[in-house]
Amino acid sequence: MRSDLSTVPFDALGVLRARGPDTLSFLQGQLSNDLTRLGADRSLLAGYHNPQGRVIALLRVLQLAPGDLLAVLPRELVPTVIARLSKFVLRAKVKLVDESQAWRISGLLAGVEEDAAVGAVQPAAVGNLAAALPAALDSVAHGADAVAVRVARQPSRWLLLTSASGAPLPDAGVAAPAEIWQRVAIAAGEPQVFAATSEEFVAQMLNLDAVGAIAFDKGCYTGQEVIARAHYRGRVKRRMQRFVASVPQALKPGDAGTLTDGRGFKVVDAVQRPDGRCEFLAVAPLIEDESAPAISATSSGERLAAETLPLPYPLPS
Repeated sequence: MRSDLSTVPFDALGVLRARGPDTLSFLQGQLSNDLTRLGADRSLLAGYHNPQGRVIALLRVLQLAPGDLLAVLPRELVPTVIARLSKFVLRAKVKLVDESQAWRISGLLAGVEEDAAVGAVQPAAVGNLAAALPAALDSVAHGADAVAVRVARQPSRWLLLTSASGAPLPDAGVAAPAEIWQRVAIAAGEPQVFAATSEEFVAQMLNLDAVGAIAFDKGCYTGQEVIARAHYRGRVKRRMQRFVASVPQALKPGDAGTLTDGRGFKVVDAVQRPDGRCEFLAVAPLIEDESAPAISATSSGERLAAETLPLPYPLPS
């Protein structure tokens, strides 16, 4: 293992396993991405939505074998997603199981300085993986008891899934707190859905169209009509944006309030900076659309002073 890699444990992430000959066709009618693009060497980010197009959960989907898929998502949402999906299984030959206890999930984070200098981190072996760490975004490498998925370019990051029954991988990098990964993920504008925000936001509010989690050219899936209408007929007035509070402030997913400019916001994810200020992703009206309604206001009527920070990707117009 390269010494520039840090390992972050993800006890809060869980695994949903879907197996059976109808697995792909069943999930194709439920998730927002095109699962026909999934392969042994390629993962997909996809949303699971209610009929109103609001995101129930965001899943990173991997293929272990044909008809055998894993979906990584917050552990607290796995039972909810299984229960809701199970209502639509009917005669489909697919079995949905919570395998959160069967997998050990961690993140591998490469040094920012190396990424800036080289442009892309070179592949490196990870324990008993049969192949090197995958180099392309969303690509997957499989080993006997482990799967690695590249989820970001700069700084380079991978999700690593290993069998909970096996021994921890040797030399898996320097241990780092989860906040390190969280800070980088928020800076990258990566959406996430937790129990506190499940079914709060329509897909485009979380920028799922900007991060490649929606396939607009696939067939029908739950929530597709609302999501497609927002894409083809109307401009999305509220989007996930990145902020940093001007003073020390504690925020968490689901918190709502009002910015000093009058825009209402609801927190998607948040992390404390070393100076006590909170950097956070929140859904709020776009600044050029001042007529957009506020989401809510704090009960005390106080407004939050915060600076808007750039996202590393453009928002669809």
